[in-house]
Amino acid sequence: MDLDAVSEVLRDFHADKLSEKEVLEKLKILPYEDLHFAKIDHHRALRQGFPEVVYCQGKTVDQVVQIVECLTKQNNNILATRATKEMYTAVQVVIPDAEYYDIAKIIMVRRGEIKVDDDRFILIVSAGTSDMPVAEEAALTAEIMGNKVQRVYDVGVAGIHRLLAQQDVLQKANVVIVVAGMEGALASVVGGLVAKPVIAVPTSVGYGANFGGLAALLSMLNSCAAGIAVVNIDNGFGAGRLASMINSMR
Repeated sequence: MDLDAVSEVLRDFHADKLSEKEVLEKLKILPYEDLHFAKIDHHRALRQGFPEVVYCQGKTVDQVVQIVECLTKQNNNILATRATKEMYTAVQVVIPDAEYYDIAKIIMVRRGEIKVDDDRFILIVSAGTSDMPVAEEAALTAEIMGNKVQRVYDVGVAGIHRLLAQQDVLQKANVVIVVAGMEGALASVVGGLVAKPVIAVPTSVGYGANFGGLAALLSMLNSCAAGIAVVNIDNGFGAGRLASMINSMR
């Protein structure tokens, strides 16, 4: 339930379209709704501007279905990350308009208008094609949260001319998310080229000494380029959410 929904309830009460009991019934779940195995935070959209996002990994298929179904009863736009195709198939039975993005492993429900500011955009830059799942998680997260997003993929430092050819879009972006595995050097290079926030996302892509993304994480944390913030390994959602918050600030 967002601010518009609460305002509508209060207007209906003021116009005698709803009784006090009916208003209380609609508002009583605002703190959270207890499903026993999960407590759904319906107040999240009021506090932070977007409903609680479902992290599906580690949950059963039935748990994901119940949580997503519960959220859609109170919110228009829903995001569920790290979801399997099996989870999506089960969700679609009860929510036919749910969408699935296979590369990003995301379930999305879009029912409400998403207002986008066309004058500013978030740019997603990835080092290699293998980084696309994390990059797309970031991109789709930012898009459903009301941002214009552009993508520049497969421009890693092994062929740096590919990145330098994108100077125009790099300079026009309001926020840049850099997704890279291996040694994670791309974040430093981009950070040295632009005068805007850079959110670095290390991925677990790489050979043995990459240590599942730890090498890229440490490289990004130790970057000599100013203005770089680093999120956790493979955390495309976290980067997309943070970029959205920065992009919406006035």
